[in-house]
Amino acid sequence: MKKVVKFGGSSLASAEQFRKVGEIVLADADRRYVVPSAPGKRYSSDTKVTDMLYQCYAAAEAGENEKYTELLNKIKERYLEIINGLGLNLSLEEEFQKIGTFFSEKAGKDYAASRGEYLNGIVMANYLGYEFIDAAEVIFFDKEGKFDADRTNQVLSERLAGQERAVIPGFYGSSVDGTIKTFSRGGSDITGSIVARAVKADLYENWTDVSGFLVADPHIIQDPKSIKLITYKELRELSYMGATVLHEDAIFPVRKAGIPINIRNTNQPEEEGTMIVQSTCRQAEYTITGIAGKKGFVAVNIEKDMMNSEIGFGRKVLEAFESQGISFEHVPSGIDTMSVFVHQEEFEGREQAVLSAIHRTAEPDMIELESDLALIAVVGRSMKSNRGVAARIFAALAHVNINIKMIDQGSSELNIIIGVKNSDFEGAIKAIYDIFVESQL
Repeated sequence: MKKVVKFGGSSLASAEQFRKVGEIVLADADRRYVVPSAPGKRYSSDTKVTDMLYQCYAAAEAGENEKYTELLNKIKERYLEIINGLGLNLSLEEEFQKIGTFFSEKAGKDYAASRGEYLNGIVMANYLGYEFIDAAEVIFFDKEGKFDADRTNQVLSERLAGQERAVIPGFYGSSVDGTIKTFSRGGSDITGSIVARAVKADLYENWTDVSGFLVADPHIIQDPKSIKLITYKELRELSYMGATVLHEDAIFPVRKAGIPINIRNTNQPEEEGTMIVQSTCRQAEYTITGIAGKKGFVAVNIEKDMMNSEIGFGRKVLEAFESQGISFEHVPSGIDTMSVFVHQEEFEGREQAVLSAIHRTAEPDMIELESDLALIAVVGRSMKSNRGVAARIFAALAHVNINIKMIDQGSSELNIIIGVKNSDFEGAIKAIYDIFVESQL
């Protein structure tokens, strides 16, 4: 069996955390390829090394030499603390000299940010006794700055075919001209997924500071239940609506290759975490898999008699939003009504231009705006085989006097989207969680 393991910044913030990671990796001979992040926060008021590097580079770029030197020394101290704490015979002085040279030559923010993962990769490889492979040599971006999946997969596959065990730092690669380029979001998670695809891994373990996905946001629900098994489709629905354990860009490479992901907790390695799979015949533990949502939407409600018989009406309405660069979230409709839900922040500055365009091209009888709305996604593969899910949602919200502004169900019956007032957001999630999870305990 072949496993790729990725560790987040909190898992590598100190020598103590490094030792936990080392024990996890060496406890399973199948954990052959390791993708580390840069050191994260050691405590709540601490600063991530990546943020320190940004600050250091900004000082170098501005010619603030004293501040630059002070920040660089603090970064050196972070790594020295880890190296000494692990008892390693390793010096990064030569690497820091190179960094100083590149900073003075204005190598760019991407280069600066990437050095956290790069240096941590060197430390990790030394600690584990694994081969170090610079991500810049095996992960590539094209001339437009987009990730070059085909070239990367070919080069990385060939390189790792000859390596039984290796450390590949996350977050960055190289552009066509050889300069360092970073992923915009979820960088190390994406790198881990790319490596898993390249080596045709049996499993991609993503180690972080939480024990997998939770059914609901712990800031809203106290001690919510964990999700043991979730499909990629369910995960995408929840991620899109605000669940943030794993960025959706990190899913695509392994999903395409049919490789499962296991979200695990570095600080509680005995827990199984959440397994993310392409498909499964196993029913979810509860009727729903998860609940997620976002605040800050506006509904543009449009009415016109005989709308349903007017060919092209919907297109005309949506083109009004498109012309202003606004994407829509949901478009529930009736015989003579149509509502378009959009992000309020995006819409507010361009609302009159959109409304004018709708009046001009679609000639509606009436347009009404309803602002300060929230959208909640109730997601679950088991919903399709359970009757009365929508009715139970209605009942739960009615019980706590929350009015539903919109309800929309996808054709896959994988999710139900509910619109409520922003002020009812937390209460709605609690009510839905209680009826589908707490009542089943």
